Amino acid sequence: MTDDIFFMREALILADKAQRAGEVPVGAVVVCKGVIIGRGYNAPISLHDPSAHAEMQALRTAAHYLGNYRLVDCDLFVTLEPCLMCAGAIMHARIARVVYGASDYKTGVCGSLLNLFAEQRLNHHTAVSGAVLEQECALMLSNFFKRRREQIKVQKKLSLAVNL
Repeated sequence: MTDDIFFMREALILADKAQRAGEVPVGAVVVCKGVIIGRGYNAPISLHDPSAHAEMQALRTAAHYLGNYRLVDCDLFVTLEPCLMCAGAIMHARIARVVYGASDYKTGVCGSLLNLFAEQRLNHHTAVSGAVLEQECALMLSNFFKRRREQIKVQKKLSLAVNL
C-alpha cells in the first residue's frame, strides 16, 4: 500500500499540471517493476483531442518507452476512476492492475457506474483497486469544478452588465 500511495502522489502532481493548464485535473502514471515508465495528464482541450485523457497519455508514453503496445505486468495509477474509453485501452494494453483515487459516479467503469473489468465475456481482466488517496483526489476535482462554476457566474454577470 505504501507504493500505491507513492505512485498516486505522482499522479496527483500530474493532475495539478492539468489543472494549471485549465484542464480537468486528472493525472496518471504507468509503473513497471517499481519504475514509472509512463506519465500523463488530461489535455483534451489543449490538444483538441477527445482521447487525450490522462490514462491514454500515460499508456502512450509507457508503450513508447517499452517499444510495445502490450504493457503486461504494468500497473496504472490514476486520480479518477477510468471511463469506458480508457478502460478499453487499458484492456487492450493488458495492464495488470488499475489503482484509482476518486470514484466517478457519472462515467466510471471500475465499479461506480458499471464494472467493465468484471465482465467475464471479455478476454482480459485487469485487477482494480480504488480509493487510494481518495480524499485528496476528490478534493482537487471538486475544488476545480467549484472554481469553474464561480467563473461562469462572474462571466454571466459581466455579460449582463455589458448588455445593459
